[in-house]
Amino acid sequence: MTMSDRIPVRAPAGGPKSSRFRYIAPKGDFAPIVAINTTPLVDVMLVLLIMFIIIIPAATHKVPLDLPPPGRVVTTPPPVHRLDIAADGALAWDGVTLPAAALPARLAALAADPARPELHLNAAGEARYEQVDNILAQVHGAGVTRLGFVDNAQYRNAF
Repeated sequence: MTMSDRIPVRAPAGGPKSSRFRYIAPKGDFAPIVAINTTPLVDVMLVLLIMFIIIIPAATHKVPLDLPPPGRVVTTPPPVHRLDIAADGALAWDGVTLPAAALPARLAALAADPARPELHLNAAGEARYEQVDNILAQVHGAGVTRLGFVDNAQYRNAF
């Protein structure tokens, strides 16, 4: 329908636009719109796309692990060394008293050993945290990668 097909109707008198005409379409021109409004669909799809862009990198984050090769490999267990920290700060290596100055040399020899021995650390509950932290820093600095904490089960119900 063109503009000339519409019926001009004068606006009510006294209104702000009294000198203008408005056009009313005949009643037969109204028909239902068959097309689907796709704007909400596009909005939802964009939100889902953004969510996936944010979530997928977190879900595919990988943690590097040294896993054993598949198959049955019979190996002997690695040697184990035990480092005890007493409440007064005294150190013992495999039950033998060890001066604090000799610890870095022992740790370096442990890290260089091709048999890849394990170091088990047993700190007394009354030992100062500062000293245990210092020894852990020395273990890390020496390059020891196989470290375990022993006798921690006794502190399970302490808190």
